[in-house]
Amino acid sequence: MDMYIGVMSGTSVDGIDAVLVTINDGKIKVLNSVSQDFPDDLSDDVKNLLKTGETSLKKLGEIDHRLALSYADCVNKLILDSGVERAKIVAIGCHGQTVYHAPGGKYPFTMQIGDGNLLAAKTGITSIVDFRRMDMAFGGEGAPLTPAFHHEHFRSENESRVILNLGGIANITVLGKNEVIGLDTGPANCLIDLWIQNKRGERYDSNGDWARSGQVNEELLSLLLEESYFSLYAPKSTGKELFNMDWLSHKLSNYIDITDEDVQATLTELTVKTIANEVNIYAKDVEAIYVCGGGAYNVYLLERLRNYLPKVKVLPTTELGIPVQLVEAVAFSWLAYRRINEKAGNLHSVTGAEKDVLLGVVCKSKN
Repeated sequence: MDMYIGVMSGTSVDGIDAVLVTINDGKIKVLNSVSQDFPDDLSDDVKNLLKTGETSLKKLGEIDHRLALSYADCVNKLILDSGVERAKIVAIGCHGQTVYHAPGGKYPFTMQIGDGNLLAAKTGITSIVDFRRMDMAFGGEGAPLTPAFHHEHFRSENESRVILNLGGIANITVLGKNEVIGLDTGPANCLIDLWIQNKRGERYDSNGDWARSGQVNEELLSLLLEESYFSLYAPKSTGKELFNMDWLSHKLSNYIDITDEDVQATLTELTVKTIANEVNIYAKDVEAIYVCGGGAYNVYLLERLRNYLPKVKVLPTTELGIPVQLVEAVAFSWLAYRRINEKAGNLHSVTGAEKDVLLGVVCKSKN
């Protein structure tokens, strides 16, 4: 029974999730997990890089190095807490920190940093990183990658399901009886978090309480929904390169009298409505939506989603055996397993790539 570690840090840049799993004949069992905050100075530097898209080569290299040290520290803590022999862990699958994702344009690219060589050296475990670029090399979006994992572990012969990940960006995996569809629907927590951080100095809207205190501004909501991304068909992916404070400030420029809590309510409604719109397009007969990611704790957001989709069960992925906060980290442990065993990690039907391909660069800790 092989052990793998998955490591994930999302677009919220609030910390790292690391999970230890066993994989036996493709079946996963979670043994232990650790969540760890980024050092404040590292978090600030990454957030500034995401906000401006600009830095020096020296600074970029230093952030790449510091991220790897943080990942290694989290992994080493997980191993210590778990009491397992390091030699029994086959590999680490580390997503890295996305600092830019641009699948469109003349020269499509994506960039995840956090040096895999250093991670392997500091943990003594073969580390697999850079999962997205091979898919893009074959014409894919490089995202979302988790639908392949969702298909393997969450599909049901008896129930039509959607897996909804509410990170900075929302993405859905439609697990139909005959096909798998995956796409980014648009913002999940990124705008909601930015707004409350900017106006109240709080990291996130706990339970969606601030949004609940406001009123949706239908005129503003209609304006936000005019963004061309929402009218694109799958395959499609997006990120903070589009949905950021500059985008929001531009949209709000003619709304000087709107209250801050009404903006929060409207941003939450934008998240919910864009998810529901895509579900109605790609999963008309869905019976259950299983939610993961940080947004799964936003009670108000999930209430609004149930309002838009009243005939659909909305449940946490915990019901399927994996806690909501760990699904993506577990997915990258599985992608590491796929890479070690030379099995494709993407679904080209989801990403738009020419074919299914091996994903990830292998950084070996030993000869």
